Amino acid sequence: MQLTVDLRSDTVTKPTPGMLEAMWSAKVGDDVFGEDETVNELEQKVAAIFGMEAGLFCPSGTMTNQIAIKCFTQPLDELIADQTAHVYRYEGGGIAFNSGVSTRLLNGYRGIITAEMIEPEINAENIHYPHTSLVVLENTVNKGGGSCYSLHDIKPIATLCQTKNLKLHLDGARIFNALTHTGDKAADYGRYFNGISVCLSKGLGAPVGSVLLADAETIKYARRIRKVLGGGMRQAGFLAAAGIYALDHQVERLKIDHAHARILADELRPLPWVSSVIPVETNIVLFDTVEPASAILAKLAAQGIKAVDTAKHRIRLVTHLDVHAEQIEHVVKVLRSI
Repeated sequence: MQLTVDLRSDTVTKPTPGMLEAMWSAKVGDDVFGEDETVNELEQKVAAIFGMEAGLFCPSGTMTNQIAIKCFTQPLDELIADQTAHVYRYEGGGIAFNSGVSTRLLNGYRGIITAEMIEPEINAENIHYPHTSLVVLENTVNKGGGSCYSLHDIKPIATLCQTKNLKLHLDGARIFNALTHTGDKAADYGRYFNGISVCLSKGLGAPVGSVLLADAETIKYARRIRKVLGGGMRQAGFLAAAGIYALDHQVERLKIDHAHARILADELRPLPWVSSVIPVETNIVLFDTVEPASAILAKLAAQGIKAVDTAKHRIRLVTHLDVHAEQIEHVVKVLRSI
């Protein structure tokens, strides 16, 4: 029987038996009334982990990011982000549609921007310019191949934002992957960010959901925006229970995903049909191919391996909790045979 390996994304994971049991036994209520015990527990738990006052459980990271942008800006404002940022590229134009805000894009290194890059792009107060009000960082950077900000990188950006009276938001789509790589403490993040989006449905393996973190007053307003966007869920504790289980049981094992990604990167580098491999820090492997990526993807698919292309000659592989050692061995054999 042929092994199948799904390396398209870490969003394809299925709940583990322990997670399903936690979901089945969750205490639930009406979250729109604030009466779902498990949702309340999750929001408080994630806020405490990151040293923030309060949290808001939402269906997706796109929603948490878009709510944060709405909270931290006014129409005719401008935010600053890297040109690869998920909030700009993959959230359906929501910055403009939801908030009436323009975007100033920077060309960071693998999606990582610095205070030195940001400062000259902050607009002076002038009626000809949009008002710069927000900086958005992404950790890890999807289009950067899972590249990471450390707190050492973040601190000068936060200092600049405070000096210039700008808000700072973190799209923490894979924040626990970043923390696993850097060794930084999650609780220290609350010192630097006005808002943090923490995704539970990628590397942590929960089926649904992200939590927006901020101060209590911002979260009070964010709850109103969530309702307007259609994100007011009712007995959402079944989903929140999966997030709590993931935080309690599936953070430490991210090291395994990172190790698997490094194995794949090491195998890819010497192959004659691979032109380059982006340095691997976490669980994402980006590599460029000599022939069109579509041709390579077809060969992989024939051997039961699913992956995606991110450009005509670039392929992405993402390791996760449903990819085990024997599956990595299978992928390695297939890569060598192409």
